[in-house]
Amino acid sequence: MTASLRRTLSQRDLVLIVVGTVIGSGIFLTPGAVVRASGSGGVALLVWAIGGVLSLLGALTFAELGAAKPESGGLYAYLRDAFGPGVAFVFGWTMFLVIGSGALATLAAAFARYAAAFLPLSPWGAGTVSIAMIALVAALNIRGTRQSADVQGAATVLKAGVIVLLAVLLIATGAATAAGAASDPWWPESISIGTLSGALTGMIGVLWAYEGWQYVTFSAGETVDPQRTFARGIVIGTALLIGIYVLANAGYMSALGVDGVASSERVASDAAARVLGAWAGKLLAGIILVSILSAANGLMLTLPRLFYAMARDRIFFAKLADVHPRFGTPAAAILGTGAWASVLVLSGTFEQLLTYVVFMSWLWFALAAAAIFAYRRREPAAHRPFRTPGYPVTPALFIFAALVIVGNTIVAQPVQSLLGVGLAALGVPAYLVWRSRRAVSVEVTAPS
Repeated sequence: MTASLRRTLSQRDLVLIVVGTVIGSGIFLTPGAVVRASGSGGVALLVWAIGGVLSLLGALTFAELGAAKPESGGLYAYLRDAFGPGVAFVFGWTMFLVIGSGALATLAAAFARYAAAFLPLSPWGAGTVSIAMIALVAALNIRGTRQSADVQGAATVLKAGVIVLLAVLLIATGAATAAGAASDPWWPESISIGTLSGALTGMIGVLWAYEGWQYVTFSAGETVDPQRTFARGIVIGTALLIGIYVLANAGYMSALGVDGVASSERVASDAAARVLGAWAGKLLAGIILVSILSAANGLMLTLPRLFYAMARDRIFFAKLADVHPRFGTPAAAILGTGAWASVLVLSGTFEQLLTYVVFMSWLWFALAAAAIFAYRRREPAAHRPFRTPGYPVTPALFIFAALVIVGNTIVAQPVQSLLGVGLAALGVPAYLVWRSRRAVSVEVTAPS
């Protein structure tokens, strides 16, 4: 049964969806790599802050687009209306085939790996835990958007609160622990091409860590009073992420020193264990499980709305446009997303596939942000409840940052990038098939 989705998400829900979807396991694991690339603690913190500001520029851009066009599908709708349904379909195709579903599969696999810290898991057992986690968040989201948003809010407050509290404790008690690290490099002795290159490499990792706030645009069609609340939700959520990430990194460096962070692969656990004792590392592993589950729930709360919107446009599986008559959720799209993510988990190839195509998500972000120029040119007098501050510089800087990521990936991994473009290109014949089926459907249903 096809119907419209219910508007039930508040501004608070949007903020917590943004924060909860972005914070998965990255902030607990990646700071070491960023410090190694940046070469010093001060540059690393600056990179985290600048990466957050660049993400905020994107949030400000999408805030205008979402407030002006508050419908399910978000980026898909922006691409469709600005550049045509073919471009939008290929975006949705890659999101379903690998990027979005693969991100969900990655979180499910990470959940099983961290669960192994509490109970022994065979490879078969790890796969079972991963599938069970996907099934859990799918069932929760089918039961109701409101219930899923409430769970998302509670889990996000818990994990963000723990990160902030831990950072404060590490800063307050870690100075003595890191006293022997006074010789750690905090600022480079001089600025060189190598320094800037290292900062850029670290910036790419940081922008990956911030990636995910864009998913909330898919849920604009379920937002209450979206012209007023959507822009505030996405902007406030992204701004909070900057504060949380910078504070967390300051805490890690205070506890371990710059060299200690650079040499750590599990920086949050190592910092907590160093300052608070071994028990803190175990507790943090449990919090990371909550964090991963929250991020997976955030994906399931947003991503299926993209496929729902495509099906409503009759260029994807028609069943995915169905809304549950009792729960008012896109149940078929949720089931389809969960089923395909489960297939990717069981295949064991999702991480390799993601390596091929995930860089393309930033190409889509750049194109979606460019839609603001098309809208402003075509409809200069249209009512815009929220106007992007600093336009046109704000979206231009975000587009530039996104294209830097894409370009760097192509240069660093040309073979993988070519394979990724090939996977995305498969969407072109798929679109032609769906378009022809839609044309036949219109002819059949047209009055004689």
